[in-house]
Amino acid sequence: MTKLYDRYSGAALAAAARVLGDRAEAEDVLQEVFVRVWDRAAEFDTSRGSVAAWLMGSIRNAAIDRLRRKDAFHRALEGAAALPRPDGDRHELPEDLRRVKAAVEGLPMEQRRPIELAYFEGLTQTEIAARLEQPLGTVKTRMRLGMQRLRAALAGFEGGAA
Repeated sequence: MTKLYDRYSGAALAAAARVLGDRAEAEDVLQEVFVRVWDRAAEFDTSRGSVAAWLMGSIRNAAIDRLRRKDAFHRALEGAAALPRPDGDRHELPEDLRRVKAAVEGLPMEQRRPIELAYFEGLTQTEIAARLEQPLGTVKTRMRLGMQRLRAALAGFEGGAA
């Protein structure tokens, strides 16, 4: 695997950066794809193409997927901002937003901060690690744990049905 990484990581990073226009995001994609390649190496079929084609196709697809997710997130934020406010007190939040807000506020700060940076500022995990001056693995673990806690806190709640 080391030889594969040494041989193709430069080209793969460049390809991801071209698609994403952001080196930090490209580095995240590179890491994700190489982990996936490591996990799925046994599935590689030489009759379907070369390792290089498989790897570069995986990089390109992962980068495009990341762009789509980021774009969908920004569209959702714009859509939420355009929603009319509920009747009554303009400062009162709908029940579902209150539940989410309370769940996020209930997270330990070490899990809450990276999640806020990702979802409210749109930072990548690499950017979050740099901003918080923490190892990338630590940021990823804390975000995963925080998301698990949020999922548990909001379990059974669907858009106003408690």
